[in-house]
Amino acid sequence: MTASAGVPSVRGRRVLVYSLGIEGRDLAAWLVANGAAVTMSDTRSAAQLAAAKAAPPPGVERVVTGGPLLDPDGFDLVAVSQSVLRYDPALVRARELGIPITSQMRLFLQLVPGRVIGITGSSGKSTTTALVGAMAREAGIDHVVGGNIGEALLGRLGDITPTTTVILEISHTQLQYTDRSPAIGAITNVTPNHLDQFRWDEYVGLKRNLLAHQTAADTAILNIDDDTSIGLIPAVRAQLARTSIRGEVEGDGAWLDGSDVIARRGARSRAILDRGGILLRGEHNLANVVMACAIADAAGFPADAMARAARAFPGVPHRLEVVGSAGGATWINDSIATSPERTMAGLRALTEPVVLLLGGRDKKLPLDGLQELVRQRCHAVICFGESGALFCEAMGSAVADCVLVQNLEDAVAEAAARVRPGDAVLLSPAGTSFDVYPHFEARGEAFRALVRALPGFQEVA
Repeated sequence: MTASAGVPSVRGRRVLVYSLGIEGRDLAAWLVANGAAVTMSDTRSAAQLAAAKAAPPPGVERVVTGGPLLDPDGFDLVAVSQSVLRYDPALVRARELGIPITSQMRLFLQLVPGRVIGITGSSGKSTTTALVGAMAREAGIDHVVGGNIGEALLGRLGDITPTTTVILEISHTQLQYTDRSPAIGAITNVTPNHLDQFRWDEYVGLKRNLLAHQTAADTAILNIDDDTSIGLIPAVRAQLARTSIRGEVEGDGAWLDGSDVIARRGARSRAILDRGGILLRGEHNLANVVMACAIADAAGFPADAMARAARAFPGVPHRLEVVGSAGGATWINDSIATSPERTMAGLRALTEPVVLLLGGRDKKLPLDGLQELVRQRCHAVICFGESGALFCEAMGSAVADCVLVQNLEDAVAEAAARVRPGDAVLLSPAGTSFDVYPHFEARGEAFRALVRALPGFQEVA
């Protein structure tokens, strides 16, 4: 790597990489390939790392595991996986020593030559990112999709030219260390989430960081149906575009007018598509489609390509994904719903009576809203995992049939014993997967396999 735009070369530098997770391994591989002397550190034991198949990439000089993160003293640079939070004692120590801290997202935004579209939010960012990618593909635009979804960012740098459109899903933890903003930055919403990691004001600040380094030549897109996003408007330095499913917006952006999705930029307004053609269920997904249209419009995508992509888009895996039918019920995988707010969105999207599967690791978020919706929409709730007892206590007053089981396997079996023809069985856990599974995808895949093994299972066309 050559020095570029204020980014020093890593060649010959001693770099300490925190975490042997996917992002940490990608970071280490890139650093080794660019001539750095790399040490890796992870708090997990060697046995835990072996079980997770988290081996360091070739060329790493030293690996330290099974205790606190290695003291950074003596290193030239610390490179951080997003799983390591900025207030970790090791990072506090690095700042005290004046050692620069970087991350995969920071490096990528510093080095990428193409136009970047960055999308964050408490919910909807994966769906919106994937849909914008589908719109770019339909339009025949040279693009890559990555960030919090897709392939490793740094490994794609060689494929990206100045004419490539880069579409990134960016998580709040990836925004901890960034010093650049995308040319088009979109925030789907900001609702209580990850309060087990950050205070509310800190969490909002991380989302705001997506837009913090924009200029007047850039575009910021905010959902004005979300009160917290409205509060971010005074901090916007770029051209502002707004989105809403409740009515026409002021200035640039996209909105729902009756059944039509309308996009406006400058003096030009155009109808993109009718909501009746959208495959995705639920008002939250309608908001995602409107946001995707605003982003694609700001990027100059053709309207017909946007419409074709939106009409054909089935959603992302593990987000209200229909697995199939068994026992006369439709079984739905919503493993990506790791907060009560996301579970509530899933429940609102369904019209069928629901058997709800809740569990995983608690994020210390309020449950009163979910409790009320369960009372309205569910005839049974099955609670499992580390937070199962907590969820069962909260939901037991909302529904008569609330059962506590140990794991997901037991939860599927209990649901199968309770379903009635016409039900929907919804895995929408409202908690993270980290009590048992390495990520929500693994939990969703386990759910799929369990459902497909049920007697009488059928795929749904």
